[in-house]
Amino acid sequence: MLSPFVPEAYVDFTQSGPRESMLAALKQVEKELGKDYPLWIGGELVESGETFTSVSPAKPDRVVGVVAKANADLADKAMARAAETFKTWSRWDPDARARILIKAAHIMRDRVYELSAWECFEVSKSWIEAYADVCETIDFLDFYGREMMRLKGAHPVTPYPREENEVRYIPLGVGVVIPPWNFPLAITAGMTTAALVTGNAVVLKPASTAPVMAAKLVEILHQAGLPKEALTYLPGPGRSVGDRLVSDPQTRFISFTGSREVGVGIFEKASKVHPGQIWLKRTVLEMGGKDCIFVDETADLDAAAQGVVASAFGFQGQKCSACSRLIVDAGVHDELLDKVIEGARKLTVGDTCTSENFFMGAVIDKPAYDKINSYIDIGKKEGREAFGGGKVPGKGFFIPPTIFDGIAPNARLAQEEIFGPVLAVITCHSFDEGMEIVNGTEYGLTGALYSKDRLRLERARHEFHVGNLYFNRKCTGALVDVQPFGGFNMSGTDSKAGGRDYLQLFMQAKSIAEKL
Repeated sequence: MLSPFVPEAYVDFTQSGPRESMLAALKQVEKELGKDYPLWIGGELVESGETFTSVSPAKPDRVVGVVAKANADLADKAMARAAETFKTWSRWDPDARARILIKAAHIMRDRVYELSAWECFEVSKSWIEAYADVCETIDFLDFYGREMMRLKGAHPVTPYPREENEVRYIPLGVGVVIPPWNFPLAITAGMTTAALVTGNAVVLKPASTAPVMAAKLVEILHQAGLPKEALTYLPGPGRSVGDRLVSDPQTRFISFTGSREVGVGIFEKASKVHPGQIWLKRTVLEMGGKDCIFVDETADLDAAAQGVVASAFGFQGQKCSACSRLIVDAGVHDELLDKVIEGARKLTVGDTCTSENFFMGAVIDKPAYDKINSYIDIGKKEGREAFGGGKVPGKGFFIPPTIFDGIAPNARLAQEEIFGPVLAVITCHSFDEGMEIVNGTEYGLTGALYSKDRLRLERARHEFHVGNLYFNRKCTGALVDVQPFGGFNMSGTDSKAGGRDYLQLFMQAKSIAEKL
């Protein structure tokens, strides 16, 4: 019998034990950089004849891995092989599938520092952000394994005379999983293993900026006993490989996390019924946010400032849950802003693969660097740069924390997802006005309210329209089965990753009745 699920605990890198373990892991991983990573199709390693490199954002001339690049023809082959695999994998006992996930979680515990170090190199996470990502991966594996054991078999329905009735949850078919780069292990593993443990064959097309972390996941799942043919590893361009997979008539569902633009495109493509397709494709989409922290005049300003700094600038603001809008009551605006700037000034920025434990690393790549800097230019026109600038040594894609004050609620800086360390400060003059600003975007992912007023907290439970709402704490850092994660409106299809109904998105219910 398995123990109850408990989220994985973090370590303190100011302590000598975790610090020394992390430094040793960074040295170990550095020796393994630059290796080749072929495709996995139908349980076999495949060389495509083309490759691309994954590089470190903090040091772009540092090659993390050389990765085989798939093409449209290989995507077709992958789908055909996956469709054949589904016939056998879907008939595996659910407990056996679940045990693979639980075994993989144990393997990751043994390799937690090594996997964290790989994240520092490939996506420039800070030590604690990388460690937390691996912990969340372990949580997904442990939790989804236990959930499959709960959902297996026959489920009771209301009895009816002289009949035996039951409902069973069965897998859908072949699924395409398209994860993001910002949580290169946790979100990739969560999406992939939820689909696998429910009995579906999966074609995984990882983000091109984090393909090595996805390869590490595949390696660990194989080590844990996953049949190699059940999971296809197919890195490649979104326009050729991704679109081909989404449009294939054999695709039963698409699970995607990423930008609004790409998510809406997938939704449109998936809605078309192609010749030979006998189902409507299911989409599970998580598409970002324009998240905010609202601080009223009753709030603990020290706690609020700490939460804002952590939410806005953790992992360079490259989280769909990051605080990109600070909505503050005019009565406490100046005092709070001073505290937020003081907190931002203390943040360190640099290459997280070195011996120094920087709070912030580099943004993911040159296009992101250019985009974020373009928004900083926009911010200088739409408001006042209250904090920012400064140079970071090296040639990496570093952007220091940047804060703009006096931003209008309808300004571009207040409406468009930036995905970087840029915070827009918006002033309100009443709680009602603040709540209008809170809900005044097309997104609805995360948000937080700092207040000591019980009536306002209760009001916000109903009126603050986001999928993950927090009171008197930061708006990032959701834990598996503690705060199931997913948002409203243009933030996606309202799925709750790490929640007790998430696995059912990858299954369908079958009612069975026998006359007695």
